[in-house]
Amino acid sequence: MTVVLVADDDADIRDLVAFKLEQAGLEVISVEDGQAALEQARSRQPTLAVLDVSMPGLSGIDVCRMLRADPATAGMLIIMLTARVQEQDVEGGFSAGADDYVTKPFSPRELVSRIQALLSRTRA
Repeated sequence: MTVVLVADDDADIRDLVAFKLEQAGLEVISVEDGQAALEQARSRQPTLAVLDVSMPGLSGIDVCRMLRADPATAGMLIIMLTARVQEQDVEGGFSAGADDYVTKPFSPRELVSRIQALLSRTRA
């Protein structure tokens, strides 16, 4: 089963994303901050991570950079999910190594579709 890490400090968003991903048949690891995301990514090796940019401690951008720098997690798919919508924010997400950038408010259905599209491209 495909494992997806969801890191967001907003419990409602984290729960909504986890619920939708589980409905789509994915296993979900949910965490509330960047440090926990980094630890779970390194220990559980999920296929994909959905990272909020603004979290306490390590930001999603920090986590993304650290995952890309570690050979064990460098190939993990990463989607940034954030309220930060300025052009420089989006550029910063992609510069850190994100595969996709989704802004809040967001459509849970669209997020699941983007995740499935990324997963299908990597399986091909």
